[in-house]
Amino acid sequence: MEDILEVYQRAFTEDEILVCLDETSKQHIKETRNLMSIRPGELEKYDFEYELNGVSNLFMLFAPLVGWRHVKVTDRHTKIDWAHLVKELVDTHFPDKQIILVMDNLNTHKLGSLYEAFDPEVARRIAKRLEIHYTP
Repeated sequence: MEDILEVYQRAFTEDEILVCLDETSKQHIKETRNLMSIRPGELEKYDFEYELNGVSNLFMLFAPLVGWRHVKVTDRHTKIDWAHLVKELVDTHFPDKQIILVMDNLNTHKLGSLYEAFDPEVARRIAKRLEIHYTP
């Protein structure tokens, strides 16, 4: 925990940017029953039965010191999905910055994922632009 607190308190150069990464999944649900009819003055009544229509993963990138955020929606949350998100972060969003990346220690959040997704030269180029700090 001390490492993360130190990262948040340190002074960053113009060539560096602090970015936090997290993800969540969201179910796509379809209501299977209509709203039950009510009379004036009664509370609405819902039946909580639903049909699952898939799941999406949402990656959230946030640079708190500059007020920037980006959400990327993917069908899955795999090592390859994470690697492509990080490549986009390095190549598109902050191509001229060294990225101090704070994220949880999920098994997909490893530099090895870059090597599974890209040629070694590309993976190494991306990895050299990252300074990773894992939250406890």
